[in-house]
Order: sequence, then C-alpha cells, then structure tokens
Amino acid sequence: MKGHVDRVGTLAWNSYLLASGSKDRTIYLRDPRSSKDWETKLQQGHRKEVCGLKWSLFNDGKLASGGNDNKLLVWSVRISKVPFIKCEDHTAAVKAIAWSPHENGLLATGGGIADGCIRFRSTLTDTSLDIIDTKSQVTNLIWSKNVNEIVSTHGCSSNQINVWKYPSMTLLTTLTGQVSRILYLAISPDGQTITTGAGGNESIFFWNVFPSSMSKDGSQLNSKLSFVSSYCIR
Repeated sequence: MKGHVDRVGTLAWNSYLLASGSKDRTIYLRDPRSSKDWETKLQQGHRKEVCGLKWSLFNDGKLASGGNDNKLLVWSVRISKVPFIKCEDHTAAVKAIAWSPHENGLLATGGGIADGCIRFRSTLTDTSLDIIDTKSQVTNLIWSKNVNEIVSTHGCSSNQINVWKYPSMTLLTTLTGQVSRILYLAISPDGQTITTGAGGNESIFFWNVFPSSMSKDGSQLNSKLSFVSSYCIR
C-alpha cells in the first residue's frame, strides 16, 4: 500500500482500518479490503515524524498520534481531517500512548529522554489530569483490561518495566532483565501476560503480570507476578 514518501515507523489497527504514521509527517487510514492504497490522509498536524499511534478502545473513531515535534494530537476521523485536540505539554518525542479501557476519553502518554513523564488527559474535556515524572525515557504504555493498572517501559537510563496502579499511580512493581532500551511492548489477548522486546540483548521477554479478572477486593496479582520465559531473536 503506497502513499508515504519516507519510513513508516508506527501502525495501529482498528478492526479493518489500519492507520500508518511516517517520517513524512502524515497519517494514512487504509482499508486492506479496498483496491485503493488509502482511504483518508491526515496531514494538518505534526511538523516532524509521527512516532506513535493508538485508537480509542470505545469504537468512537478517535485516534491519538504522537510525534517527534513533542506534540500529542487527537483526531475524530469520522468527522474531520483536522485534530480536535493539540497538546504540547511534553518536552520530548511522544511515542508511548495508551487509551484506558475502563474510562471513556482517558488517555495516557509518555515522553522521551528530555521529558520522562507520563501524563494523563481527558479527551472529553481536553484537560490535564495528572503527571508522573519517571526520570527515564518512556518508550511504551499499555493499560490492563482486567484491572485498573498501567504498564510503562523505559529506555535511558533505567531500561526497566514498571507496573502502576491508577489513579493513585502507586508503583506496584519493577521488572528488570532487558539490558537496553525497551523498544516494544504487547499484551496477550487474555490480558494476563505482557511481552517486551529490546535490541541490546536481542531477546523477547514474557511476564505474567495481571490476573484473568479483577479479584473481589480489587487487588492485582502482584504476589503471583512471575517471569515466564525469554527467546533470543538473533
């Protein structure tokens, strides 16, 4: 599928619709079932490379994008080709983005080395809710669908994985093992296992982090948290 004129650094699926972001500063929305290369082009937003994309989990057509211009943009792609939220609170690139599966419109974003903060924003009211300084590059964010907790991965200088309880942002646990910047984070379909990938040790790590469903007292599975396995990708 053509369209971009420079590298494609980020992708995000929303059912059959694929969003792609590029160093050429544009975002394309594509339908692989169509004979066309793209359905919609979003270009009135970032001034530098688009490095983060995430769709809202509430099927409302909202797409969040982060860029190397330190901007967070939120698009309502069913209505307009222009972002309805433009946030410049971060002081470094915005690659890490996560929508809450528990509260409509709640968005978490993480900044790069010169920022190191996780910020929470209501996209319904366009207001800042909270900020946590991790003192480290935030490379990825994922919200648990089973409990109201969020995972952050980091690069310089900690290269670690943190599990936080929301909204108190109490640090529940820190996972170590990756020896360089964590480039990739994903969560299993059942919401229990996360996987991380880093370039330094050329390995993928799997961790049992979350319960299958929330316990009666609302507590998470920290006491049973365990390392599952690692695979060399060399």
